[in-house]
Amino acid sequence: MVSRQGDRVDPRVRRSRERVLTAALAELADKGYGGFTIDGVATRAGVARSTIYRLGHDRLSLVAEAMEVLNVQPTADPADRPGDPYEQVLAIVTHLADAMRGSPMSDCLPALVDGAERDAGLRRLHHAYTTDRRATLVAALTQLRDAGRTPPTFAPDLAAEALAGAVFYRRLMTPTRLGSREVGPLVATVLGPAVA
Repeated sequence: MVSRQGDRVDPRVRRSRERVLTAALAELADKGYGGFTIDGVATRAGVARSTIYRLGHDRLSLVAEAMEVLNVQPTADPADRPGDPYEQVLAIVTHLADAMRGSPMSDCLPALVDGAERDAGLRRLHHAYTTDRRATLVAALTQLRDAGRTPPTFAPDLAAEALAGAVFYRRLMTPTRLGSREVGPLVATVLGPAVA
């Protein structure tokens, strides 16, 4: 049950929700999905367990909402995107690299990958979430192709996987995360220098 005043959400409910969502990602990063509990999130957020249930959450929906609300892509709104699709690609990959260098999503990524291998519901959530997030990058890469700025055989889906894959590889498999200054050379390497 959400406490409302007219069409406005009660500020106390909004603050509780924000604390719960932030605590959910911290709990996931700290405990992994196997150790992730509503009780643990409630304790971390400083709220009663019933507060989380009143917000309408079970474990999986809590993780889903936390990921969606707390990890906003800078170019999710088409009106905010740079006009040039190459600049869009740079902005999206820069955001991803920045997020993987230090954010709640970066912190819980190993737990998400591990949990998705063990839990079918989390696997479906994780795959749907990453597919949705990748769509913005694929759209920008498709615009490049459609403008004739790539070879005719260019595959936007594969290019998006190569770009995002490099960022995730550096986050999960090496001691050095991809830096913002490396994004331009990465994009040029994957797309070719003529695309810019």
